[in-house]
Amino acid sequence: MARADRAIRALAIPTPFAVGDVNAYLIEDDPLTLVDGGPNSATALAHLEGLLAGYGHRVEDIGLLVVTHQHADHMGLTGHLAARSGAPIAALAGLASYLERWNEAGAADDQFAYDLMLRHGVEPRVAKALRAVARMTRGWGAPCVVERPLADGDELELAGGPLRVLARPGHSPSDTVFHDEERGVLIGGDHLLSRVSSNALIARPLSLDPETPLDGARPQPLLAYRASLQATHALDVDVVLGGHGAPVTAHRTLIDERLADQERRATQFLEVLKAGPASAHDLALSIWGEVAITQAYLTISEVLGHLDLLLEAHLIEEHTTASGLTRFTRVG
Repeated sequence: MARADRAIRALAIPTPFAVGDVNAYLIEDDPLTLVDGGPNSATALAHLEGLLAGYGHRVEDIGLLVVTHQHADHMGLTGHLAARSGAPIAALAGLASYLERWNEAGAADDQFAYDLMLRHGVEPRVAKALRAVARMTRGWGAPCVVERPLADGDELELAGGPLRVLARPGHSPSDTVFHDEERGVLIGGDHLLSRVSSNALIARPLSLDPETPLDGARPQPLLAYRASLQATHALDVDVVLGGHGAPVTAHRTLIDERLADQERRATQFLEVLKAGPASAHDLALSIWGEVAITQAYLTISEVLGHLDLLLEAHLIEEHTTASGLTRFTRVG
């Protein structure tokens, strides 16, 4: 059978978040496939419907829905689109329970983030305020049922040829990219973005049930993200279609820049620690000032990720005080 021609259409959908529009991707193939769908809002849905109509399609024509990762700006509309189209939802198997139990998983994430902020020096009143904001923003996502669970290395079969499923944890535990090997195209979600470096956000492991507390070492997403970037560096890719911004056309060059930037930032934190022991929040304040308070969880994730690079290199040590506060000290 001759392979069908394939067009991949970028659909820029508005979000309420500072990152701006999110890119969904319509793959005009058999089945008609939509990768991500935007946040759970009437504005996003109306915009998506208009973009689909511009290419001669309706929501009801979609035959497959694909989720790149667990963040609301990417998966929020997926359940609604599945109900209207009857299309199955494909996502990493480990993400299935999280998406189906969206509200419970989100509440567990919020508590995890609150506890992490307190442990790393954020004032309780600030941590409480940010937990309340996170609870309100959870509505931009919604539960959905994954009918086609995917594993790393699987293939999504389309008439125009398969898409290779590749797990790329780091920005989130569930980051997944889809590789059209024949055409040299990678649909990358938020794994590699052209205009900004993706945050390696500290998140509860997907394997944990929402009612189960995290027992053991905290996740180290920046280390995982660096391994994921290096795996993508090895791919033969002409273009990466990211979840925000313009396509990436020189992925190896950009990945080298991202890795070097991470190493430079880690050195910056090492220099700050010359002044003496400090919490992650202390370090965030020294670099970003007031932003470290209004964006406390983002900055704590950023700092801890780079401190993990220093811990891995045995350049610093981590200590927990009797009060439960974690502080970091230069070795020697």
